[in-house]
Amino acid sequence: MRSTKTLVLTALAFALVQISGIARSDEPVKLRVSWTVVPFEVEPVLFMTKDVMTHLGKSYTIELPRFQASSSMLTSLASGDLDIASLSAFTFNAAIRTAGMTDLRLIADEYEDGVDGYFTGTFRVLKDGPVHKIEDMKGKVFASFGLGSASDMSARLMLRRHGLEDKRDYQVIEANGNNMPAMLYEHKVDLINTTGFTSRDPELIAKSDILFTRREAFGGPSQETVWAARSGFLAKNRAAVVDYLEDTLRALNWCLDPKNHDAAVALVAAFAKAPAERFQWMFTGGDEYRDPKGMPKVENFQHAIDVEHDMGLIANPVDVKQYLDLSLVEEAAARLK
Repeated sequence: MRSTKTLVLTALAFALVQISGIARSDEPVKLRVSWTVVPFEVEPVLFMTKDVMTHLGKSYTIELPRFQASSSMLTSLASGDLDIASLSAFTFNAAIRTAGMTDLRLIADEYEDGVDGYFTGTFRVLKDGPVHKIEDMKGKVFASFGLGSASDMSARLMLRRHGLEDKRDYQVIEANGNNMPAMLYEHKVDLINTTGFTSRDPELIAKSDILFTRREAFGGPSQETVWAARSGFLAKNRAAVVDYLEDTLRALNWCLDPKNHDAAVALVAAFAKAPAERFQWMFTGGDEYRDPKGMPKVENFQHAIDVEHDMGLIANPVDVKQYLDLSLVEEAAARLK
């Protein structure tokens, strides 16, 4: 028979294991959240406002892997190497229909394009170049942020309306948005998309013309990207995700507050390693629209999917309302006071 001392030590060891397990379960949840390019997206900038956030480092920690475009996030999302992804209408649809992620849920707004009084992305060509109307793109090269991205799909829509098809009539190459003006000047490409940053570049304005805008392509405002995550991950980590959404909404509203404008712009400039004077439009009507409560325009997101389907770019469109879980962002927004 075991001695009393042995039993006590065994019980103590068991208790320590249990305590250790509890401690581990109380550790912050690591959230891996995607981004592509600042200043279109501001997630990395929001996490520079640590003093505004109340839950960071407590209920969750953050990892911000960068991707070329939303389409490149699908593999990581499918494998579990990415928790929350910023997806365009096309890639959201592809994640469900092509990659089989039927458990994907749209959880919040990231940003919207072409909202009245706010920025819309432009597609530019050289003033002294070969393209002066959309039909002139036959045999030419379009520089895209990334295949399947919102800007990529809007360009394809507009070109298709004018009888032009990718590969058959024109070529698409992927490029960093900040590098596109130089590629245009060097005649490496014939059509580029602009970010809020490059659209205000004096040299680009002087040397190029707007061929069309994203708002024109979609026929009005568009829900450019949304935040999405898989339902199993959300169920397991709901409290941490709500805390994360609360923190990012709090940081976004801090940046949107006019009294903080100079400080918010300074953060963008520091991240981009460029003069603050070049970002004065950020968090104003000159920027993409970012909903202060994180609520996406679901009808606009559905419209983008439907338009892309009508144009033959999507074969099997989803009903977005079947893949919604806005309860997390609603709870997070309700905490903002």
